[in-house]
Amino acid sequence: MTVKKALITGITGQDGSYLAELLLQKGYVVHGIVRRASTFNTQRIDHLYRDPHDPDARMFLHYGDLTDGTRIAGLLEQVQPDEVYHLAAQSHVRVSFDEPEFTGNTTGLSTIRLLEAIRVTGLPCRFYQASSSEMFGGTPPPQNEDTAFHPRSPYGVAKVYAYWATRNYREAYGMYAVNGILFNHESPRRGPTFVTRKVAMAAARIKAGLQDVVYLGNLGARRDWGYAAEYVEAMWLMLQQDKPDDYVVATGASHSVRDFVEHCFSHVGLVWRDHVRFDDRYLRPSEVDDLVGDASKAERVLGWRPTVLAPELARLMVDAELDRLGQGVVATASPSPAQALVGL
Repeated sequence: MTVKKALITGITGQDGSYLAELLLQKGYVVHGIVRRASTFNTQRIDHLYRDPHDPDARMFLHYGDLTDGTRIAGLLEQVQPDEVYHLAAQSHVRVSFDEPEFTGNTTGLSTIRLLEAIRVTGLPCRFYQASSSEMFGGTPPPQNEDTAFHPRSPYGVAKVYAYWATRNYREAYGMYAVNGILFNHESPRRGPTFVTRKVAMAAARIKAGLQDVVYLGNLGARRDWGYAAEYVEAMWLMLQQDKPDDYVVATGASHSVRDFVEHCFSHVGLVWRDHVRFDDRYLRPSEVDDLVGDASKAERVLGWRPTVLAPELARLMVDAELDRLGQGVVATASPSPAQALVGL
């Protein structure tokens, strides 16, 4: 039996780590692109790693950067993947206002680099583009595959570019290229500068007596939050269909940041108003008020449905932070220098 090979950009991120787990469970050989850094940045996938000299090793990492088209093309030639999952990006919405050019280069143009490398090399692989609900931005909910885009951040703008690039290469060159339009998806592996993880960390640390308050911005923004570990299965399913198409992946439920905060703090027996403070540095120049996805197409065609909604997700994330503290893994006090910079 032929073993499938997958190449994942962003394998060290939240989604990349869950997707690598899923594909390894399905018998794939997984290759991941890792950005070179002076410190190790593979914590989310360390439990999957085996020495490449081990004859049973099925996950392999390669240094590469999304801004280096030559390296990307070389890796595609070397790996010869059956499936390419493009998850890597500058994915922090607030940071994209501070670094719009970098965001456009890594989040938008990286997709063109990958698609063009696939086209030029003639590689007969299937391509997944990680699109985002931030593309809808100011368009009223619910949002589905036919909803008009109105991005409200440089990140959203870059994702719209990448979305249409993927559509264009599918239509112009007959490539098997799909967009997964994923709404907000969180987990204990979320980066600590994202609001859901920041709140879950704060609730656990305040309960443990390690800090007293947490500073947040807009509590009224509403999002459709799901569980990242479930969403990667939808990514995989999109590349198993006979024909390429685009799909919204979401829970269909709307919750405010305030709701999520309350779920986290009440789970540890705390009143959130006693510990949450407002800081206008964490506001965005232009806000997305409400995102709610209609994933009926994904259910109908892919057979995919979410099971974890925001209240359970909040409890799951807080419990993970409590476990970390119980194991002596003390999370960075809030606000950390990074959190202060990105302005959550």
